[in-house]
Amino acid sequence: MTATYTWDVFSTLDGYGSFDEGADWGGYWSKQGPELLAHRAALFDTEQRMVYGATTFREMAGIMSSGLDPNALDEWNLRTMRAPATVISSTLTGTLGWPDATIVSGDAVEIVKRLKQESDVPLRSQASLSLNWALLAAGLVDRLQVTIFPVVSGRTGTSPILGGAGDFDLELLESRTLDGHTLEVVYRPTAH
Repeated sequence: MTATYTWDVFSTLDGYGSFDEGADWGGYWSKQGPELLAHRAALFDTEQRMVYGATTFREMAGIMSSGLDPNALDEWNLRTMRAPATVISSTLTGTLGWPDATIVSGDAVEIVKRLKQESDVPLRSQASLSLNWALLAAGLVDRLQVTIFPVVSGRTGTSPILGGAGDFDLELLESRTLDGHTLEVVYRPTAH
C-alpha cells in the first residue's frame, strides 16, 4: 500500500508564502478565525507523519521550542509537533528539541518514495517549498492543499509558493471557505 502525500501550504491570493520581516501583517496575515483554527486542528485528528525540509523544520522547531507557553500556540501547531516527523537534511545533526523527529540525509525523492511505500499512515508536509517542488516534479505529491488568505502582498510578499515548480494540471478534489473569507483548495497535481 502506498501512503498518500499531501503538500500543505499557506498563501496570499498572489501566491506568496511569507512576507518581509518588517511587514506588519502578523501571523496568518492577521486573517485567522475560529473556523480556520478548528479546521486546522481537525486535520490532525488522524495519525500522520510530517515531512520537512531543513529550512522549514528549523523555523517550526524554533517557534515550537521557543519557551512560549503552550497555551499561546494554536491547537493545530501543538498537534503538528506531537506528530512523528521525518526531516530531509544534509546539514542538520540534531532534532532541535522536536519530540519525535528523525533526520534523514540523501536524495529527497528516493527518501519520500521509500516513506510512501513503508508508511502505515498518510504523509503531510507543510511549506518546505524547494523540497516539495522536487517531489512535485517526481510525481510524488498526491494532494496539493493550499490555504489562500484574503490578502495581496505584492510589495512585501516573499517565497512564491509555486515559483520553483514546473507546469502542472490540477484536478480539484475539495474546496471550502473558512470564516467567510479564507479559501482552502485541495488539488491532485499532474505534470503538464
